[in-house]
Amino acid sequence: MASTNPVAPKASDHESEGSVQSTADMTAFVQNLLVQMQTRFQAMSEGIVAKIDEMGSKIDELEKSISDLKAEMDAEPTAKSNLEEGKPSDESS
Repeated sequence: MASTNPVAPKASDHESEGSVQSTADMTAFVQNLLVQMQTRFQAMSEGIVAKIDEMGSKIDELEKSISDLKAEMDAEPTAKSNLEEGKPSDESS
């Protein structure tokens, strides 16, 4: 008859200890990975927001330039008509 030694660890005990360590390692790895992903996501988000703000500023500048050009175009025909009224006509000579 074979007797079991209560002091010697059973194979299943050793496997469960390895399993616990493996689970702890995997948990730490996943947590570290999530922190890295969150950091990168935050950096990307800040970069995107900065680019959107920059584009918004450029759009504002463009709208102002267009408005200025429209104002110049509206004033230009008035200036031309004033000049034409002041010039003597070729037909009257």
